[in-house]
Amino acid sequence: MKKCAAILMAAVTAAAAFLGGCSGGGTSSSGQGSVQHVRLMVWAPSEDQSIDSGQWLQKSCDAFAALHPEYDIEFIYGVADEASAASQVAQDPEASADVFMYANDNITTLTNAKAAAKFGGIYREQIESTSSQAIVDSVTLDGYLYGVPFTTNTWYMFYDKSVFTEEDVKSLDAMLEKGVVSFPFTNSWYLPAFYVGNGCTLFGDGTDEAAGVDFAGDKAVAITDYLVDLLANPNFVVDSDGSGMAGLRDGSIKAIFTGSWDAANIRDILGDNMGVAAPPTFMLNGEEKQMMAYAGSKAIGVNATSDYMLPAIQLAIYLGSAEAQQLHYELRNVVPCNTELLARPEVANDMLVAAQNDTFDRTSILQPFVAAMSNCWSPVENMGKGIRNKTVTHDNAAEQTQAMNDAMNSNGIS
Repeated sequence: MKKCAAILMAAVTAAAAFLGGCSGGGTSSSGQGSVQHVRLMVWAPSEDQSIDSGQWLQKSCDAFAALHPEYDIEFIYGVADEASAASQVAQDPEASADVFMYANDNITTLTNAKAAAKFGGIYREQIESTSSQAIVDSVTLDGYLYGVPFTTNTWYMFYDKSVFTEEDVKSLDAMLEKGVVSFPFTNSWYLPAFYVGNGCTLFGDGTDEAAGVDFAGDKAVAITDYLVDLLANPNFVVDSDGSGMAGLRDGSIKAIFTGSWDAANIRDILGDNMGVAAPPTFMLNGEEKQMMAYAGSKAIGVNATSDYMLPAIQLAIYLGSAEAQQLHYELRNVVPCNTELLARPEVANDMLVAAQNDTFDRTSILQPFVAAMSNCWSPVENMGKGIRNKTVTHDNAAEQTQAMNDAMNSNGIS
């Protein structure tokens, strides 16, 4: 009895230290010796679990278990990608995974449902000490930290080095003089890059929902006019439904805008001629402007209702560690964000890593994750389609730009 009591006291002490900065949950002990039975359900994309992709999740969980002999861990694996996991957890936290992977723009979905554990104490310190401030900010809401970031999430440019030089790709105008550039013009994750590049804003610094969207006035109309002309350039084409990748393959297109998820396919197409760079500048009425991509992160989250809160938090920390990010990078080309890992020459010298982090640090804004952001996607998409279809012209650019801004600031009801 004394031995069991001592074990229980140790567990309670550890949990108390953790819960000083984290929310909810408890632990369940088998009561046998010093080994605690733990059942952890872990959700991740199928690509992180498939044999063909190297089974990153299973290998990482096995490595975690080996580091923690104090636990007898039963892992239950489920499939959920980063885009949908948060919604599933929020709908029914108690029936969902203890540990899951999610895109940071879903934080409010989790917090509104009180479904995400807060990382505090030594765990928050560990995350903050191995991540840039921008990365930490991407998983922070109202001062609380809600996950362990494991990669940045943004887009940038891939190009044919036999056509464009490193100097060329700094300027969209220079590129359009030498080859065909394809851009996801009707995709509202990409098109705002031009508007933001000329001073348009979303929710102040991205967190002030009351500030609303400012895609109006002369600065926005100037971009709409610019885009009308851009689409008329024969060396600029709209990338939709995979047409950009297809054009890259048949040689009709020399540059596209996408992310690390397409890097392997592009490398197969271009080989040693594959170049990667942050979004370029563009000339607007004689002034150089910088395209600004949306950026965020992907993180490991923990369910606030987990019965095994301390092991779940520790597993999340491990899955976002330098060791696990290194394996993720090796198996699936997932670009790491751990500062220790990024300092290693073999990682730092990878042009994909360099371009993604250059984009995140220099040519992007943190994608807002306030609830009203959901009102912004369709109006921007409609603007892109309107310009493509020539229903938006120089003659009605001001009117159409104001309509886009009004729709972005509307909930669709009033």
